[in-house]
Amino acid sequence: MTHMPSKLYPRAKAFRLIGWAAFASLSLSPFMSLPSSEAAEASFIDFPFMVNCELNGVDRAYYLARIDTDGVALYISPDNKAGTITIEGTAKPIGGAWSGSCSGKTLEELKSAGQAFYLQR
Repeated sequence: MTHMPSKLYPRAKAFRLIGWAAFASLSLSPFMSLPSSEAAEASFIDFPFMVNCELNGVDRAYYLARIDTDGVALYISPDNKAGTITIEGTAKPIGGAWSGSCSGKTLEELKSAGQAFYLQR
């Protein structure tokens, strides 16, 4: 049997990245402390683990990567698109002026639209 380089299998690489992000998110979440008033209320449980957004006819999964000390959650897709959102704010893209089906929506709007996926408690 021959060994194939992993760069020939981008899907496998993406799944490893997603698995690592999930493990890191779950194992580090009890140690997160957020000092500001809005951030003090924010935790990994408050944010969806994954958000599904459509951009230019392509559906993407954005995974929760981190919550900053000021309560801003960062979401990253496996193809390195990213966006931010706060508990009370709206979703904003990072690194461009692109606008997808998530841009400008609150967490409640994303949840109502069936685009936000939470971990079970």
